[in-house]
Amino acid sequence: MKLTIVARNFEMTPDLRELTEKKLSKLDKFFAEDITGNAVFRRVKSDEILEVTISLPDGQVLRSEQKTKDFYESVDKVLNQLERQIRKHKTKLQKRYQNTKSIKFEEIPDLEPKEVVEGPKVVREKAFFLKPMSREEAALQMDLVTHDFYLFRDSENDKVSVIYKRGDGDYGVLREE
Repeated sequence: MKLTIVARNFEMTPDLRELTEKKLSKLDKFFAEDITGNAVFRRVKSDEILEVTISLPDGQVLRSEQKTKDFYESVDKVLNQLERQIRKHKTKLQKRYQNTKSIKFEEIPDLEPKEVVEGPKVVREKAFFLKPMSREEAALQMDLVTHDFYLFRDSENDKVSVIYKRGDGDYGVLREE
């Protein structure tokens, strides 16, 4: 695994760096090709946060974030969570190819823009390439990164879309006109 390790708000020890590389390299056994990953260690007040993002060869992304009182404990928890995500992803892919049932989707009409009201401010911005994928693939990817929504380019109509999980367990899709 090609791993980039970053430390924010503290000085990382060589032991912690070595342990992180050793533990996260255990994920290589799940993949035939080389994978890349980023590990960001942050200290915020008394909490120690580890965020790991792994890019798979097929364009999928796995992500885990753990907040503990000890970075060594965070590394173990992140590794366990990523291993569960990988197993879940592989199981879903196997079931998907065995079972041709489709996920239920609901089209959501576009809403008119509302007036901007003073309120929360944007504290983080991300830019990334939107890989064309089916709605089913986007739903799998959303579950892998453990987010409530996922932005993707729909391979059926080549439009930017957002898939999200509804309260009743089904999925909804927002798409551009």
